[in-house]
Amino acid sequence: MRNLYFVIILFILASTCLYLNSCTAGSCFDETEARVKGTFYSMETGKALAPDSVTLYGVNMDTLEIYDKTTNLKSAELPLYADEQVCKFVIRINGINDTLEFRYSSYPHLISKECGYTFFFTLDTIINSVNIIDSISIEKKTITTFNEENLRIFY
Repeated sequence: MRNLYFVIILFILASTCLYLNSCTAGSCFDETEARVKGTFYSMETGKALAPDSVTLYGVNMDTLEIYDKTTNLKSAELPLYADEQVCKFVIRINGINDTLEFRYSSYPHLISKECGYTFFFTLDTIINSVNIIDSISIEKKTITTFNEENLRIFY
């Protein structure tokens, strides 16, 4: 009877050790959402200049408000959706509204074993109104999880 208890305890310990070693040791600490990163520039000087106030929200995106009267915003991050090919936003810079329309394609990208997959994007076209925004230049068409400037917004 004593040997039976010893075998059962040994089996439980061995099973526990195998179970604990089979799990991945790390957690996901990487950025997992790719966003368009746009920096604000003065049209007069050509230098980076944060607007006095920025409000940004998505059009037909269930009240998606990204920024609400945010001050001293040097760079804005806008989400894109993998199941869409067009996203529209309203941006209010210093109290004047403009619209932004992004046309893009998406593709899956493996971040790591711990983090899994995300979607990266390739910008095709940006259409904007010209109330306060003078122009937008695409600096990098590939939208990734890296902290890289994709757009320059001249106002």
